[in-house]
This record gives sequence, structure tokens and C-alpha cells, in this order.
Amino acid sequence: MGAHHERTKVPFQPQQMFDLVAAVEDYPKFIPWIEALRVRAGQGTNELTADMVVGYKMFRESFRSQVTLDRDAGVIDVRYVKGPLKTLTNKWGFEPDPAGCVVDFAITFEFRNRLMQAVANQLIDKAFMRLSGAFIAEAHRRYQPVIIEKQQ
Repeated sequence: MGAHHERTKVPFQPQQMFDLVAAVEDYPKFIPWIEALRVRAGQGTNELTADMVVGYKMFRESFRSQVTLDRDAGVIDVRYVKGPLKTLTNKWGFEPDPAGCVVDFAITFEFRNRLMQAVANQLIDKAFMRLSGAFIAEAHRRYQPVIIEKQQ
């Protein structure tokens, strides 16, 4: 089983980062290996179902996930429904910070295919650094960073 957890400070408000991550239909525009994404049900609600096509080198797979948005708690939970995996869960948290917010991201996954699992295990840290970078770059395109005034 693969797993990754990271906490990253970003110069954006928690609500902005929540909105960015919640807008799953925009992922193909800024996450390199997401080729397509379609919200099947629940768009505009706190619970949606989405199909995503992911491609990396010779691999191309489709996934279906259930996404639960809890705006009040600042948490987004993703639960795997269908595709090439045995399991997939991920959780996003957005905590206030004087410099913007802390994005807490955790994922666990296991492929049914051993070859795909072996490739994923080798690339997990690099892949999630790239994923994190894609979200931060998109936040910079969409939002003004928090400006911290220096104390005199």
C-alpha cells in the first residue's frame, strides 16, 4: 500500500484553498497527468461523484470517486468508488495560519495491479510534490497572496 502525508504553508486564505481543491472540474486545466474529469452527480452540493482519467507514460486509467465537502470544518474527503485500485482515500484540511493557511493532505492507495503499485511506490514523493506545486501555482494565478505587515 502507498501512502503520503504533507503539511504545507501557503500564502492564501483557507477558504480560497478549499474552493480551489473543491473545484474538481478544473483539475485537467492545471494538474499535468489528469487528462479528463467529469462530475457525474452532485455538482454544486456538498457531496459529488466524479470520474477522472489519469495518464502517466504508458499508463492510462479511469477512476470514480465520491467527494465530500465540509466547508465549515475546512475538510475535503475523497473516497474511492470504482477503477483500477483496491483502495484510495484522501483527505484535505485547511487550517488558518498568520501567513495564510496550512494545507494538510493525506492519501493512501493500493492498486490491484502489482506493476502499477510498484511504479506508484517509486514515484509517490515526486508525484505529490508535483501535485502540491500545481495547486500552489494555480492558487497564485487565481488569488492575491496574503500580505503580512511587519511589526515596527
